[in-house]
Amino acid sequence: MTDNTAHTFTSTSAAAGVPSGLLAGRVAVITGASAGIGAATAHRFAAAGAAVALLGRRAALLDDLAAILRAEHSADVLALAVDVTDTAALTAAASTIRATLGRPDLVVANAGVMLGAPFDEANPTEWDRMIDVNVRGLLATGQVFVADLLAAAEAGRAADLVNLGSIAAEVIFADYPVYGATKAAVAQLTRNLRASLGPRGVRVRSVDPAFAVTELGADMAHEATRAGLDEMRSALTTITAEDVADALTYSVAVPARVNIAELTVVPTELG
Repeated sequence: MTDNTAHTFTSTSAAAGVPSGLLAGRVAVITGASAGIGAATAHRFAAAGAAVALLGRRAALLDDLAAILRAEHSADVLALAVDVTDTAALTAAASTIRATLGRPDLVVANAGVMLGAPFDEANPTEWDRMIDVNVRGLLATGQVFVADLLAAAEAGRAADLVNLGSIAAEVIFADYPVYGATKAAVAQLTRNLRASLGPRGVRVRSVDPAFAVTELGADMAHEATRAGLDEMRSALTTITAEDVADALTYSVAVPARVNIAELTVVPTELG
């Protein structure tokens, strides 16, 4: 679960402490990169020396972020306005990335939607949206770039597919049944992809945040559920998008022989 506070990045402090050159030579793709965990991860990767492709629906935010990354980190950055539910557009974006930055060896499938409501009061169009983005979009992202990841692994380099999940895949939140179901699908998909791609050298992992400060959930229609999210947030010290990005960056920077298969990032108060 995440709360609905918007989070943007405008200073080098967003990537403080990332060792320069940690990801030098790597080409990263981040979906849902315009804000929140995606934007924070882009800062970390760029600071660590990776070339970064920023994918998302909001072109203006992507362009602003790309300009910041170039100015602050001298990074090679490509911003592409792409909806991950549009497989043809995603495939075209992949071709542009290969031609501009090179073949990706690090893919973060971060795009996601969280729309909560009691099951009997929910709008099924919100279910469709979560299924389209959280499941179909994540599937398309992995499949479009899997050949690139396999090529990197075959060349003896680190290759990573990171799927953003949620503790809602394992923990019951009564007003988020369909969101939890989509994230449970992500968890099981990730485990199966790890079994099939791991022996071929591609590290597949899930990163599962809890109560991270992002804008996720801000657009849910059910007012009482939005208010409940605010109450949950205020009841504990939340983690930030940067906290999740720090953990994610560590997971992709370890030696190629190591896979941190499942990474759960939660506030200390949750135990």
